[in-house]
Amino acid sequence: RLRAEGLGQYRELKGQFARFAQDPNADPALTRDPVRRDADVLVVGGGFGGLQAVLKLRRAPVEVTLVDRRNFHLFQPLTYQVATGALSPGEIAYPLRAIFKRNRNVRVLLAEVADFDLDARELHLRPAGAVPAPERLGYDTLIVAGGSHYSYFGHEEWRMHAAEVKSLESALAVRSRLLAAFEAAEGEPNAEARDAWLTFVVVGAGPTGVEMAGQIAELARDTLRRDFRTIDPRRARI
Repeated sequence: RLRAEGLGQYRELKGQFARFAQDPNADPALTRDPVRRDADVLVVGGGFGGLQAVLKLRRAPVEVTLVDRRNFHLFQPLTYQVATGALSPGEIAYPLRAIFKRNRNVRVLLAEVADFDLDARELHLRPAGAVPAPERLGYDTLIVAGGSHYSYFGHEEWRMHAAEVKSLESALAVRSRLLAAFEAAEGEPNAEARDAWLTFVVVGAGPTGVEMAGQIAELARDTLRRDFRTIDPRRARI
């Protein structure tokens, strides 16, 4: 039921993105001056907050630049589905440029924020990976929606052992670790070590933790139950 509700929400949101991208009523007067580099409104982050801000401003008489270190919007409520192999990455990610391709006053810039100079009204940038980016951007109005990060409650040493599922990359890493655990158990001759490989611990009983535990159980007891010869995946403990 939770998966169906999440998929329904995402499909509705994806449909809205498609309508925005194909909107025939986009104001043709809002064309970008190719000489001008700075924006009236600078939005940091292409998540839910930043995306909604740009959508509200797409028909306003302003130039908008959306800066993100990734060129897609990620539907984070379903990252756990990617982490357990139920969905592919492309099913929960939508290109930011495709959303705003008909809004000529909106520019999407692939870059990472390095610093803020509030007195000078400038944003300092650094390249995202190997993609070059301008060193700085000026603005009249700044909207910061950079999102959040996991808290390990003062125990940063947990980070190397306990993976999170907040980004697409981390969800894929968790999926690889989950599937590798079943593969390791299949080739492990020692019963005690085999049981250890088939033991999964989820810390946190919020929406993500509950959904993650349920998806691991579904993976073990349904998806993979006939795929192995030495082990019975249904014996996995969560």
